[in-house]
Amino acid sequence: MRFNIDEIIKVTGAKILHKTNTDGCFEISTDTRTLQKKDDGVDYIYLPLRGENFDGHNFIDKALECGARGYFTQEGYKINKDADFVLCVKNTLIAYLELARYIREKINPKVIAITGSSGKTTTKEMLASVLETTFKTHKSKLNHNNEIGLCETMFSMPLDTEVLVVEMGMRNLGEIQLLTNYAMPNIGIITNIGSAHVERLGNIKNIALAKCEIASNLQSDGVFIGQDSDILRENLKFEGEKILPKISDCADISIEIGKTEFNYGGCQYRLTVEGEHNIENAMLVIEAAKWAGVSENNIKQGFLNYKPIEKRWEISEINGLRFINDSYNANPESMIAVLKTFLSVHKPPLAVLLGDMGELGKDSITYHKKIGEFLSGYNDVELLTVGELAKFISRGCSLNSKHFNSKKECADYIKNSLKKGTTVLLKASRAMKFEEIIEMVKKL
Repeated sequence: MRFNIDEIIKVTGAKILHKTNTDGCFEISTDTRTLQKKDDGVDYIYLPLRGENFDGHNFIDKALECGARGYFTQEGYKINKDADFVLCVKNTLIAYLELARYIREKINPKVIAITGSSGKTTTKEMLASVLETTFKTHKSKLNHNNEIGLCETMFSMPLDTEVLVVEMGMRNLGEIQLLTNYAMPNIGIITNIGSAHVERLGNIKNIALAKCEIASNLQSDGVFIGQDSDILRENLKFEGEKILPKISDCADISIEIGKTEFNYGGCQYRLTVEGEHNIENAMLVIEAAKWAGVSENNIKQGFLNYKPIEKRWEISEINGLRFINDSYNANPESMIAVLKTFLSVHKPPLAVLLGDMGELGKDSITYHKKIGEFLSGYNDVELLTVGELAKFISRGCSLNSKHFNSKKECADYIKNSLKKGTTVLLKASRAMKFEEIIEMVKKL
């Protein structure tokens, strides 16, 4: 979306520090690398953002060289008079968020915000697939779920958008409340509350409080939807309409490879992915879609249209082995949910390749050992682990298991020792980059 200078000043409260020419309508750019690629006759304003390890103010001169006519700055930074104008704000990120909220209000779609300890990206993608059967729908890319990701999502929203689906992540208290203040959601969804980020937040109660912030700025006619649990009910402070489904509300559940069927609310649904955890995600999708006005038939079709995104149940066949890569992220709850599905649906020979789960704090070793204890109940599976913490999964497991000091060692073993026809599940936190193991196997 393009803005004139008067709009920008009104929305952000910016002060003009330098001006030679402010005529025209402008797009906002936060990255000189993308600005260099833009040669479409559009005028740009550069908005420098600051992070723990970078400061966009260091690239102001570069932005002007790449064609930006003006730029934002925070107080205390130099003025480059080669710019047509310089706008000063107290905080450039807040200015970015204020402009994003202005876009949200101008286009005025229904906004659905999704958070949770696990499953939020899957639920977001599944819900968008369902909504697209009925509405002009826009969604967060991949897991772009922080303040910058929210702004990028709203800035890229087409003018005819009817429903906006945004994912919201958090690492500390107050972050989701900030996001909802600018997204102004009509529907707030919590997929579940688990131990992810317990290292930062200290305990599950604080995680619940942080997740429940998604209801803090719901619109007056809004609705909250979440998977029912005691910890959710205890910490949700929302007086409006609440919908709290649980897996016991479903009947006629059937889970096979590449297919899950279930009856919910008297209607039979089919998913193109397996797993009880996906039924839990789907119930939230159904309730949100119905509230938004999607028919049952279109909900069914939307589920059939859904495809997992990269590194989420991504299937590949290599050298007679079948890989299921679900290694985008991992915490104890999501790892056990995925293992249950994999081990109950897929037939031997089977192998599970598990890596470290991050941000679990002082009890990290205990959490990893519990995964091993869970696997001890299964005999027809080979356990492989890579990672400093993942070795405790092996130690906690009574099965024969193999721990590798490097991904290369693991790839060599998979290539040379696993039987043809073995299905291998990969699950770990994103930092482990388990997709590299698959690439290594391809090249061996």
